[in-house]
Amino acid sequence: MTDNQLIQSLIDRDERITQQFFFQNCRPLFKKVISLVFSYPVDYDEFVNEFYLYLMENEACRLKQFQGRSSIYQWLKTVAIRYFIHKRDCLIDMEPQETLLDKTPVDETVDEEKRLTSRLDLEYLLARMTNKRQVYVIRELVLHDAEPREVALALQVTVDNLYNIKKRAIEALTKIAINEAEKYEKRSDR
Repeated sequence: MTDNQLIQSLIDRDERITQQFFFQNCRPLFKKVISLVFSYPVDYDEFVNEFYLYLMENEACRLKQFQGRSSIYQWLKTVAIRYFIHKRDCLIDMEPQETLLDKTPVDETVDEEKRLTSRLDLEYLLARMTNKRQVYVIRELVLHDAEPREVALALQVTVDNLYNIKKRAIEALTKIAINEAEKYEKRSDR
């Protein structure tokens, strides 16, 4: 497949080719871009999703700008580096100013000790997550019930991308919780 045919397949949203191209063919290239641009860990899937949305904005106008003067990979590298250098300071490192303990409403009907234990358990699980952007999204959307548009604006992403981040964040938190539960069961069996 030529570079121009590949571009057309991406513009046409050919799911198989898009998946293969971004998650397999471009993986080494994008891993290199991540290491060049970011000084902190960045989730590969989140990087690709953000970049794909950027390329597909306005009926894929950026993909349509490819003129074939270089390889598709060289062109993507240049576009990705320029885009993410501009976005890197607001892409991942979004530490909330408040902790969960500060914002949790007092519920008189729940035993105080159980509430405190639950909050501490949740903070422990959130602290185990390596992607601070995902922690921010969970805190804002799930715990603080913030408006998705406001959170997307704060992260400088689209609302659609925000929901993808939320989905991955909940999956990551679930994995951590399951791992912790399994560790606890193993210790209990001794």
